[in-house]
Amino acid sequence: MARSSKLPTYLIVLFVMGYMGYSWLTGPGPVPTAPPAPASPPPAASMGAAGQPGYALNPSNAWPPAASAGSAQGLAPDLFSVNYYVVLDGSGSMNESDCSEGKRKIEVARTALSAFARSVPAQANLGLAVFDRRGLSERLPLGQDNRDGFSQAVERVQVSANTPLKSAVELAYSRLLDQGRRQLGYGEYHLVIVTDGLASPSQKPTSAVNRILAESPVVFHTIGFCIGERHSLNQPGRTYYRSANNPQALQQGLETVLAEAPDFAVSQFGD
Repeated sequence: MARSSKLPTYLIVLFVMGYMGYSWLTGPGPVPTAPPAPASPPPAASMGAAGQPGYALNPSNAWPPAASAGSAQGLAPDLFSVNYYVVLDGSGSMNESDCSEGKRKIEVARTALSAFARSVPAQANLGLAVFDRRGLSERLPLGQDNRDGFSQAVERVQVSANTPLKSAVELAYSRLLDQGRRQLGYGEYHLVIVTDGLASPSQKPTSAVNRILAESPVVFHTIGFCIGERHSLNQPGRTYYRSANNPQALQQGLETVLAEAPDFAVSQFGD
């Protein structure tokens, strides 16, 4: 009798099961699922004037803006310099002696600002604008190695006239903006205002301050000498404002401006 060529059924079953097991072990892994969509960014933590985001929260900020044609400036030797631009109020009320222990307020301011100038780090830039009998003008451009010149310019202030704070803020900002272009936006920019009065009519600085805070990294520091806390330059959470009711408080207010400066210690102030 001839032998059948068919395989036994149990062998066929074993073969099929073995093939299926092999395919399962060597086949492709599970199809990956798409990653979850990223969460939406949180809303801005704070807003600038008129509901606009402040400079630090504005994703489209680009400071400084390019200079107009024909006004190109060379690069600063140190792109990371810290800059302090001081505005000194030389209005008529600085001749008074309120809060000054018998001295004229301008005399107290001269002493405090001279100590401030000596304490500004050597590698930082310092500049000065004044409004007084001679009008509003820059008295010392931003620079290093100019501390004696700063003190001399303060000594030459001729107290008189009004308080054009808005124009003074805009002048100071224009100088910081020029320096920002020279430093390609790197470094720090501080606008320091020493004043003893409210702004003259049409010279309230609020709109200028709001614009500068929204478009630039400039930090505002104001020492209000003998005028309390109610001042247009006092914007809690947005500007630094310190009320000084005596010569010591005025000097301490200027100390705090430098508190974060590199290599600065409060013990250096006035040395």
